[in-house]
Amino acid sequence: MEIILTKDVDNLGLAGQVLKVAPGHARNYLLPQGLAMEATASNLKVLAKKMAEYESRAKEAKERALDMKNSLSTLHLVLARKAGEKGKLYGAVTTQDLVHEAQAKGFTIDRKRLRLNEPIKTLGDFEATLKLHPEVTAQIKIKVVAEGSEADPAVVASEIKEAPITDPGV
Repeated sequence: MEIILTKDVDNLGLAGQVLKVAPGHARNYLLPQGLAMEATASNLKVLAKKMAEYESRAKEAKERALDMKNSLSTLHLVLARKAGEKGKLYGAVTTQDLVHEAQAKGFTIDRKRLRLNEPIKTLGDFEATLKLHPEVTAQIKIKVVAEGSEADPAVVASEIKEAPITDPGV
Protein backbone atom coordinates (compact mmCIF):
# COMPACT_ATOMS: atom_id res chain seq x y z
CA MET A 1 0.00 0.00 0.00
CA GLU A 2 1.34 3.46 -0.88
CA ILE A 3 1.25 6.11 1.83
CA ILE A 4 2.48 9.65 2.41
CA LEU A 5 4.14 10.21 5.78
CA THR A 6 2.76 13.25 7.60
CA LYS A 7 5.29 13.01 10.45
CA ASP A 8 8.81 11.60 10.82
CA VAL A 9 8.67 7.92 11.76
CA ASP A 10 11.78 6.20 13.15
CA ASN A 11 13.08 3.37 10.97
CA LEU A 12 10.60 4.24 8.23
CA GLY A 13 11.09 7.73 6.81
CA LEU A 14 10.69 11.48 7.03
CA ALA A 15 7.55 13.57 6.71
CA GLY A 16 6.54 14.10 3.09
CA GLN A 17 7.98 10.87 1.73
CA VAL A 18 5.85 8.56 -0.38
CA LEU A 19 6.49 4.94 0.65
CA LYS A 20 5.18 1.45 0.06
CA VAL A 21 4.38 -0.34 3.31
CA ALA A 22 2.48 -3.45 4.29
CA PRO A 23 -1.28 -2.81 4.18
CA GLY A 24 -1.75 -4.03 7.76
CA HIS A 25 0.96 -1.70 9.08
CA ALA A 26 -0.67 1.24 7.31
CA ARG A 27 -4.25 0.44 8.35
CA ASN A 28 -3.51 -0.62 11.94
CA TYR A 29 -0.78 1.81 12.95
CA LEU A 30 0.22 4.60 10.59
CA LEU A 31 -3.22 5.85 9.51
CA PRO A 32 -4.97 5.71 12.94
CA GLN A 33 -2.01 7.43 14.65
CA GLY A 34 -2.09 10.26 12.10
CA LEU A 35 1.47 9.47 10.98
CA ALA A 36 0.48 8.93 7.34
CA MET A 37 -2.27 9.29 4.76
CA GLU A 38 -3.11 7.25 1.69
CA ALA A 39 -1.26 8.20 -1.48
CA THR A 40 -4.30 9.06 -3.61
CA ALA A 41 -4.17 11.45 -6.58
CA SER A 42 -5.70 14.31 -4.57
CA ASN A 43 -3.36 13.72 -1.60
CA LEU A 44 -0.35 13.69 -3.95
CA LYS A 45 -1.41 17.11 -5.30
CA VAL A 46 -1.65 18.47 -1.75
CA LEU A 47 1.77 16.96 -1.03
CA ALA A 48 3.31 18.78 -3.98
CA LYS A 49 2.10 22.09 -2.55
CA LYS A 50 3.36 21.30 0.97
CA MET A 51 6.70 19.84 -0.12
CA ALA A 52 8.58 23.14 0.35
CA GLU A 53 7.18 23.39 3.88
CA TYR A 54 8.24 19.81 4.67
CA GLU A 55 11.75 20.44 3.32
CA SER A 56 12.25 23.64 5.33
CA ARG A 57 10.99 21.93 8.50
CA ALA A 58 13.32 18.97 7.91
CA LYS A 59 16.27 21.30 7.35
CA GLU A 60 15.53 23.21 10.58
CA ALA A 61 15.20 19.96 12.52
CA LYS A 62 18.56 18.75 11.24
CA GLU A 63 20.21 22.08 12.14
CA ARG A 64 18.77 21.88 15.67
CA ALA A 65 20.06 18.32 15.96
CA LEU A 66 23.55 19.41 14.86
CA ASP A 67 23.53 22.25 17.41
CA MET A 68 22.45 19.81 20.13
CA LYS A 69 25.22 17.41 19.08
CA ASN A 70 27.79 20.20 19.44
CA SER A 71 26.55 21.10 22.92
CA LEU A 72 26.47 17.41 23.96
CA SER A 73 30.11 16.98 22.95
CA THR A 74 31.06 18.63 26.26
CA LEU A 75 28.80 16.35 28.34
CA HIS A 76 30.65 13.82 30.51
CA LEU A 77 28.44 11.96 32.96
CA VAL A 78 29.99 10.64 36.19
CA LEU A 79 27.82 8.24 38.16
CA ALA A 80 28.69 6.89 41.60
CA ARG A 81 27.35 3.41 42.35
CA LYS A 82 27.89 0.75 45.00
CA ALA A 83 30.31 -1.86 43.72
CA GLY A 84 31.97 -5.04 44.91
CA GLU A 85 35.70 -5.60 45.31
CA LYS A 86 36.23 -6.63 41.67
CA GLY A 87 34.39 -3.58 40.28
CA LYS A 88 31.07 -5.29 39.64
CA LEU A 89 28.05 -3.08 40.39
CA TYR A 90 25.19 -3.99 42.69
CA GLY A 91 22.59 -3.47 39.97
CA ALA A 92 23.09 -1.76 36.63
CA VAL A 93 23.24 1.75 35.21
CA THR A 94 20.20 2.28 32.99
CA THR A 95 19.26 4.86 30.39
CA GLN A 96 16.92 6.39 32.97
CA ASP A 97 19.89 6.98 35.30
CA LEU A 98 21.74 8.67 32.45
CA VAL A 99 18.78 10.91 31.64
CA HIS A 100 18.48 12.02 35.28
CA GLU A 101 22.21 12.79 35.47
CA ALA A 102 22.06 14.75 32.20
CA GLN A 103 19.06 16.73 33.49
CA ALA A 104 21.05 17.61 36.61
CA LYS A 105 23.66 19.11 34.28
CA GLY A 106 21.04 21.08 32.32
CA PHE A 107 20.53 18.82 29.27
CA THR A 108 17.15 17.46 28.22
CA ILE A 109 17.42 14.01 26.66
CA ASP A 110 14.67 11.69 25.47
CA ARG A 111 15.28 8.30 27.07
CA LYS A 112 13.80 6.46 24.07
CA ARG A 113 16.49 7.88 21.78
CA LEU A 114 19.37 6.90 24.08
CA ARG A 115 21.10 3.58 23.31
CA LEU A 116 23.65 1.63 25.32
CA ASN A 117 25.67 -1.07 23.55
CA GLU A 118 25.26 -3.29 26.60
CA PRO A 119 23.98 -2.80 30.15
CA ILE A 120 26.55 -1.11 32.38
CA LYS A 121 27.31 -3.53 35.22
CA THR A 122 30.93 -2.69 36.03
CA LEU A 123 33.02 0.32 36.97
CA GLY A 124 34.79 2.10 34.13
CA ASP A 125 34.38 4.32 31.09
CA PHE A 126 31.54 3.80 28.61
CA GLU A 127 29.77 5.52 25.71
CA ALA A 128 26.10 5.85 24.89
CA THR A 129 24.62 6.81 21.53
CA LEU A 130 21.88 9.43 21.32
CA LYS A 131 19.89 9.53 18.07
CA LEU A 132 18.97 13.19 17.64
CA HIS A 133 17.78 12.98 14.01
CA PRO A 134 17.69 10.21 11.39
CA GLU A 135 21.01 11.56 10.07
CA VAL A 136 22.58 12.87 13.31
CA THR A 137 23.80 10.88 16.32
CA ALA A 138 25.80 12.04 19.33
CA GLN A 139 28.12 10.13 21.63
CA ILE A 140 27.88 10.67 25.39
CA LYS A 141 30.82 9.73 27.59
CA ILE A 142 29.99 7.96 30.85
CA LYS A 143 32.23 7.18 33.80
CA VAL A 144 31.00 4.87 36.55
CA VAL A 145 32.91 5.13 39.82
CA ALA A 146 32.56 3.45 43.20
CA GLU A 147 30.67 5.35 45.88
CA GLY A 148 33.01 6.96 48.36
CA SER A 149 36.03 6.78 46.07
CA GLU A 150 38.15 9.82 45.26
CA ALA A 151 36.50 10.08 41.81
CA ASP A 152 32.99 10.17 43.34
CA PRO A 153 31.48 13.58 42.45
CA ALA A 154 29.90 13.90 45.92
CA VAL A 155 33.26 13.32 47.62
CA VAL A 156 35.01 15.78 45.30
CA ALA A 157 32.31 18.42 45.96
CA SER A 158 32.57 17.99 49.73
CA GLU A 159 36.37 18.27 49.58
CA ILE A 160 36.09 21.50 47.62
CA LYS A 161 33.71 22.96 50.21
CA GLU A 162 35.94 21.90 53.12
CA ALA A 163 39.25 23.01 51.58
CA PRO A 164 40.67 26.12 53.22
CA ILE A 165 41.02 29.20 51.07
CA THR A 166 44.65 30.21 50.71
CA ASP A 167 46.06 33.38 49.24
CA PRO A 168 48.32 32.45 46.30
CA GLY A 169 50.23 35.73 46.71
CA VAL A 170 51.59 34.82 50.17
